[in-house]
Amino acid sequence: MPYRLAYDATVPEQLDLNLLRVFDALLREGGVTAASERLHLSIPATSRALGRLRRAMGDPILVRAGRGMAPTPFALRVAPRVRSLLDEAAALVSADREVSVADLDRTFTIRINDGVAATLATAAVKATAAVAPGVVLRFVAEGSESTEALRDGSVDLDIGVGDVVAPDLRAADLYRERMVGVVRADSPLGRHRRPTLAQLCRHPHVSASRRGRARGPLDDVLGQAGLHRRVAAVVPTFAVAVLLVASSDYVGLVPERLAAELGPRLGLHRFPVPADLPALDVRLFWHARLDADPAQRWLRDTLRHAHR
Repeated sequence: MPYRLAYDATVPEQLDLNLLRVFDALLREGGVTAASERLHLSIPATSRALGRLRRAMGDPILVRAGRGMAPTPFALRVAPRVRSLLDEAAALVSADREVSVADLDRTFTIRINDGVAATLATAAVKATAAVAPGVVLRFVAEGSESTEALRDGSVDLDIGVGDVVAPDLRAADLYRERMVGVVRADSPLGRHRRPTLAQLCRHPHVSASRRGRARGPLDDVLGQAGLHRRVAAVVPTFAVAVLLVASSDYVGLVPERLAAELGPRLGLHRFPVPADLPALDVRLFWHARLDADPAQRWLRDTLRHAHR
C-alpha cells in the first residue's frame, strides 16, 4: 500500500533558509531528536518544521524504518542541492569577513585518492582538530570522479591527479608525487639499494588499480628495454598493495609519500625505480561558488600546508 501523507498537500507552504537548515540537519542526523540538538531547537519545534517541509516539498522526507528513521529517495536526491544552497548563502553573508575557526560547526566532504589519503588525511585531521574541534572531515573514496558532485555540493573538495576540465571549477597544486618500488626488507631484492630493471623482472609484482588493470607506465619502459614483468596480483588500492608486499616476496609500485609513511612500520625497503616514469601532480579541486566562502578558504589553506 503506498504511503500517504497525513496532511492536506494543497496547503501552500513557503520554503526559506531556516526550513532548509532543518532539512539539512534532519538528513545529516537521521531523526528529529538528534536534529533538534544540532539546531538548538526543541523537539516539538523541529517536528513542526518537518511537517512544514513535508507540505512544501510534497514528500515525507523521513519515514519510519525499524526503530529509526530513513530518508526517502527524493530527500536523498535533493540533499546535496540543499547543502549547496546553504553553503552559497553562508558565503554571501560572510564574504570578506573573518571566520571564527574555533566556532565552526561544519562537515566538509572530501573525495580523495587512496594513495593520497593514507598520508594527507592523517595530517589534515590533526591540523583541523587542533584549531577547529567542531569541524568534521568526511573523506570519501574516488568513484566516477564526476564534476557534478562538486557542482551540487555532495563533495566540497576533490583531491587527486588531473586537470581542470570545466570553467566553473578551480584548482590548486598540493605537491608533486613520484612512484617508488617497495619490497620486504628481508626479501632477496631488499638487499639492493638501486635494483636494475632486469632484477625487478625476476620477482613477481603486485599492481594497484581500482579498475583492475595489470599494466602501467612501467610496462612500457620494460617493453622498450626488451623486458617483461610478471604481475601476480592486482588489488584495488595502494594501501592493500603495501600490505600484500609486507607479507610476501612481491614487488610493489606505490606513491613515495605512502612508502615513506608505512614502509618503516611494515618492515619495507623502498627504492627508486630506474625508469623515467611520469610524475604525478596532486591537486585540490573545488567549485567556483565556494571561492568566497571563508570557511572553505581556511580549509583549503590548511590542506595545502598539512602535507609539508
